[in-house]
Amino acid sequence: MFDVILYEPEIPPNTGNIIRLCANSGVRLHLVKPLSFSLDDRQMRRAGLDYREYATVHVHEDWKACVLHFEGRRMFAVSTKGVQRYDANEYQAGDAFVFGPETRGLPMEILQRFTDDRRIRIPMLPDSRSLNLSNAVAIMVYEALRQHDFWKCT
Repeated sequence: MFDVILYEPEIPPNTGNIIRLCANSGVRLHLVKPLSFSLDDRQMRRAGLDYREYATVHVHEDWKACVLHFEGRRMFAVSTKGVQRYDANEYQAGDAFVFGPETRGLPMEILQRFTDDRRIRIPMLPDSRSLNLSNAVAIMVYEALRQHDFWKCT
Protein backbone atom coordinates (compact mmCIF):
# COMPACT_ATOMS: atom_id res chain seq x y z
CA MET A 1 0.00 0.00 0.00
CA PHE A 2 1.13 3.53 -0.78
CA ASP A 3 0.15 6.93 0.57
CA VAL A 4 -0.49 10.22 -1.21
CA ILE A 5 -0.07 13.44 0.76
CA LEU A 6 -1.63 16.67 -0.48
CA TYR A 7 -0.01 19.61 1.27
CA GLU A 8 -2.56 22.43 1.59
CA PRO A 9 -4.67 21.52 -1.47
CA GLU A 10 -6.57 24.41 -3.03
CA ILE A 11 -8.91 23.14 -5.74
CA PRO A 12 -11.84 20.95 -4.60
CA PRO A 13 -12.37 19.03 -7.88
CA ASN A 14 -8.70 17.96 -7.89
CA THR A 15 -9.03 16.55 -4.38
CA GLY A 16 -12.30 14.86 -5.38
CA ASN A 17 -10.61 13.23 -8.38
CA ILE A 18 -7.73 12.09 -6.16
CA ILE A 19 -10.16 10.61 -3.63
CA ARG A 20 -11.71 8.62 -6.49
CA LEU A 21 -8.25 7.50 -7.66
CA CYS A 22 -7.30 6.41 -4.14
CA ALA A 23 -10.57 4.53 -3.64
CA ASN A 24 -10.00 2.60 -6.87
CA SER A 25 -6.30 1.87 -6.35
CA GLY A 26 -6.13 1.09 -2.61
CA VAL A 27 -3.91 4.09 -1.90
CA ARG A 28 -4.43 6.08 1.31
CA LEU A 29 -4.88 9.85 1.04
CA HIS A 30 -3.58 12.40 3.53
CA LEU A 31 -4.61 16.05 3.49
CA VAL A 32 -2.48 18.62 5.30
CA LYS A 33 -4.28 21.69 6.64
CA PRO A 34 -5.04 24.40 6.05
CA LEU A 35 -7.37 23.28 3.29
CA SER A 36 -8.73 25.96 0.96
CA PHE A 37 -12.16 24.30 1.01
CA SER A 38 -14.46 22.21 3.14
CA LEU A 39 -14.45 18.46 2.69
CA ASP A 40 -18.18 18.83 2.11
CA ASP A 41 -17.58 21.18 -0.84
CA ARG A 42 -20.09 20.49 -3.61
CA GLN A 43 -17.43 20.56 -6.37
CA MET A 44 -15.22 18.11 -4.51
CA ARG A 45 -18.10 15.75 -3.83
CA ARG A 46 -19.16 15.96 -7.48
CA ALA A 47 -15.65 15.12 -8.73
CA GLY A 48 -15.26 12.29 -6.21
CA LEU A 49 -18.81 11.08 -6.78
CA ASP A 50 -19.65 8.60 -4.06
CA TYR A 51 -16.09 7.31 -3.66
CA ARG A 52 -15.36 9.14 -0.38
CA GLU A 53 -16.80 6.25 1.61
CA TYR A 54 -14.45 3.82 -0.17
CA ALA A 55 -11.28 5.86 0.28
CA THR A 56 -9.10 6.07 3.36
CA VAL A 57 -8.59 9.78 4.00
CA HIS A 58 -6.64 11.26 6.92
CA VAL A 59 -6.54 14.98 7.68
CA HIS A 60 -3.45 16.33 9.44
CA GLU A 61 -3.57 19.62 11.34
CA ASP A 62 -0.27 20.78 9.87
CA TRP A 63 2.91 19.61 8.14
CA LYS A 64 4.62 18.76 11.44
CA ALA A 65 1.78 16.40 12.42
CA CYS A 66 1.95 14.75 9.00
CA VAL A 67 5.71 14.23 9.23
CA LEU A 68 5.32 12.67 12.68
CA HIS A 69 2.67 10.31 11.28
CA PHE A 70 5.15 9.09 8.65
CA GLU A 71 8.19 8.90 10.92
CA GLY A 72 10.44 6.03 9.85
CA ARG A 73 8.81 5.74 6.42
CA ARG A 74 10.13 6.84 3.06
CA MET A 75 8.60 10.01 1.67
CA PHE A 76 9.09 11.44 -1.81
CA ALA A 77 8.40 15.05 -2.79
CA VAL A 78 6.90 15.21 -6.26
CA SER A 79 7.69 18.60 -7.76
CA THR A 80 8.59 20.43 -10.94
CA LYS A 81 11.73 21.28 -8.96
CA GLY A 82 12.50 17.61 -8.44
CA VAL A 83 15.95 16.30 -9.24
CA GLN A 84 15.29 12.68 -10.19
CA ARG A 85 12.76 11.29 -12.65
CA TYR A 86 9.76 9.63 -11.03
CA ASP A 87 10.48 6.30 -12.73
CA ALA A 88 14.11 6.09 -11.54
CA ASN A 89 13.28 4.84 -8.02
CA GLU A 90 12.22 1.42 -6.84
CA TYR A 91 9.18 2.10 -4.68
CA GLN A 92 8.41 0.01 -1.63
CA ALA A 93 5.17 -0.74 0.15
CA GLY A 94 4.57 2.05 2.63
CA ASP A 95 6.19 4.79 0.55
CA ALA A 96 4.44 8.17 0.58
CA PHE A 97 4.31 10.75 -2.20
CA VAL A 98 3.97 14.43 -1.26
CA PHE A 99 2.38 16.96 -3.59
CA GLY A 100 2.14 20.71 -3.10
CA PRO A 101 -0.71 23.17 -3.62
CA GLU A 102 -1.90 23.65 -7.18
CA THR A 103 -0.96 27.33 -7.52
CA ARG A 104 2.46 27.32 -5.85
CA GLY A 105 3.80 23.80 -5.38
CA LEU A 106 5.70 22.65 -2.32
CA PRO A 107 7.38 25.48 -0.40
CA MET A 108 11.16 25.49 -0.67
CA GLU A 109 11.55 24.97 3.11
CA ILE A 110 9.71 21.65 2.78
CA LEU A 111 11.27 20.63 -0.53
CA GLN A 112 14.79 21.18 0.84
CA ARG A 113 14.17 18.61 3.59
CA PHE A 114 14.15 15.86 0.96
CA THR A 115 17.39 14.39 -0.39
CA ASP A 116 17.93 14.61 -4.14
CA ASP A 117 16.86 11.00 -4.68
CA ARG A 118 13.60 11.72 -2.83
CA ARG A 119 12.82 14.90 -4.81
CA ILE A 120 11.24 13.52 -7.93
CA ARG A 121 9.73 15.04 -11.05
CA ILE A 122 7.52 13.97 -13.90
CA PRO A 123 9.18 14.91 -17.22
CA MET A 124 7.51 17.60 -19.31
CA LEU A 125 8.41 19.61 -22.37
CA PRO A 126 10.79 22.52 -21.79
CA ASP A 127 9.06 25.73 -20.67
CA SER A 128 6.04 23.78 -19.35
CA ARG A 129 4.84 25.02 -15.97
CA SER A 130 3.19 21.99 -14.41
CA LEU A 131 0.68 19.19 -14.82
CA ASN A 132 -2.75 19.20 -13.23
CA LEU A 133 -2.41 17.92 -9.66
CA SER A 134 -4.82 15.01 -10.05
CA ASN A 135 -3.04 13.94 -13.26
CA ALA A 136 0.37 14.08 -11.57
CA VAL A 137 -0.93 12.02 -8.63
CA ALA A 138 -2.35 9.42 -11.04
CA ILE A 139 0.96 9.14 -12.91
CA MET A 140 2.86 8.65 -9.64
CA VAL A 141 0.41 6.18 -8.12
CA TYR A 142 0.29 4.01 -11.22
CA GLU A 143 4.07 3.95 -11.57
CA ALA A 144 4.38 2.71 -7.98
CA LEU A 145 1.61 0.14 -8.57
CA ARG A 146 3.16 -0.94 -11.89
CA GLN A 147 6.41 -1.70 -10.09
CA HIS A 148 4.47 -4.08 -7.84
CA ASP A 149 2.49 -5.68 -10.64
CA PHE A 150 -0.63 -3.77 -9.57
CA TRP A 151 -0.82 -5.99 -6.46
CA LYS A 152 -4.37 -5.18 -5.45
CA CYS A 153 -5.78 -4.20 -8.80
CA THR A 154 -7.19 -6.49 -11.43
